[in-house]
Amino acid sequence: MKNTALTEKHIALGAKMVPFAGYNMPVQYEGVNLEHETVRNGVGVFDVSHMGEFLLTGPKALDLIQKVTSNDASTLVVGKAQYSCLPNGKGGIVDDLIVYKMKEEQYLLVVNASNIDKDWDWISSHNDLGVDMKNISDDYSLLAIQGPKAAEAMQSLTSVDLKAIPYYNFVVGDFAGVEHVIISATGYTGSGGFEIYVKNDAVNALWDKVFEAGAPFGIKPIGLAARDTLRLEMGFCLYGNDINDSTSPLEAGLGWITKFTKEFTDAEFLKKQKEEGVTRKLVAFEMIDRGIPRHDYPIVDADGKEIGIVTSGTMSPSMKIGIGLGYVTLENSKLDSEIFVSIRDKGIKAKVVKLPFYKN
Repeated sequence: MKNTALTEKHIALGAKMVPFAGYNMPVQYEGVNLEHETVRNGVGVFDVSHMGEFLLTGPKALDLIQKVTSNDASTLVVGKAQYSCLPNGKGGIVDDLIVYKMKEEQYLLVVNASNIDKDWDWISSHNDLGVDMKNISDDYSLLAIQGPKAAEAMQSLTSVDLKAIPYYNFVVGDFAGVEHVIISATGYTGSGGFEIYVKNDAVNALWDKVFEAGAPFGIKPIGLAARDTLRLEMGFCLYGNDINDSTSPLEAGLGWITKFTKEFTDAEFLKKQKEEGVTRKLVAFEMIDRGIPRHDYPIVDADGKEIGIVTSGTMSPSMKIGIGLGYVTLENSKLDSEIFVSIRDKGIKAKVVKLPFYKN
C-alpha cells in the first residue's frame, strides 16, 4: 500500500486509516456526521494526494485531449478548468477527470486514484501526435480545503484574492510561503473552498500553516467518508459507483460534458445513442419510508419487479433521510416517480427527485 506524504500526520491525529485505491487513507477522525457538518458550515481539510496528475505539453496537446475526452477543451483559456470524461471506445467510461489549461500548449489532467495506470495507458495508446506526457502523480500532494469559511480562513496565507477565484478556475501563486502553488476552485463538496496542489517536500509544513491560520475558524481534518456523503448530497458522480466502463455518459446524465462539436472516441456511438434515446438513466431518489439505500441494492417497482440498481446511497447527514443515486429503466426515471429499494428483500418506498439533494 502506498502512503501519501501526510500519512504520519493523519495517524498522529488519530485518524482511522483504511486501504483506498491502493493508498493508506484517513476515512474518518471524529466521526462522519461531525466532519460533514464542519465542511457544510465552517472549514475542513481533506488529504486527497492519492489523486493522479498528468502533464501534457506540446503543440498537439490540445488535439490529443480533444481526441480522448468527451468535453470540448478548445473552449479553455489559461486559468480555467473543465470537467470531462474519457469514453472507452465501447460506449462506457474509462474515467472522469478535470482538465486544467496551465499555459498555451500545456494541460494538467487530474484523474481518479484507482485509475491512474489505466488512464495513463489509455491516453498513451492514443498519443500518436508526439505530445510530451509526464505522470507527476507521485511528486505532488493535493489538499482540498472546503467549506463556506475556507477563503476567509486561508486568506492570510496568500497574496492571491481567494474569494475572487470563480468556480472551475485556478491561479498559480504563493501559498503558505511556497511559490508556484496551484490554487483551484473545483470543489467536490458543494460548500465552496479550493484545492492546493503542492510538491510532496513542501506539504507537511504547508499543512501545519493551514491549521494554524484556520484555528480561529474551527478548521478540522476531514476523512474520505465525509467526502463521500458531501458529494452525494450534491449528486456528484463517483467513478466505480455511479459511472464505470459499462455506463455511458448519456445514461449517467453527463450529456452536458459530451460535445458533438468535435470528433472524439465514441462520438459516433454516443451521437446515435442520443438520437435513439437511452433505455436507462441515473436518477436521484429520496427515501419516503425509513431505510438507508446502499451500493448494489436492487431497485424494484410496486409489483416487486427489478427495474434497476442503487449505485450510491447513504443517510444524509444534512437532511436526516436516506438518499441515493441509481440506474432505473427510462419509464421509471421521471421526477416524482415512485420506486422501491429492496432492503433485506423488502421494498422500501422512495421517490425520484431533482438534484442537488442538499439545497444551500
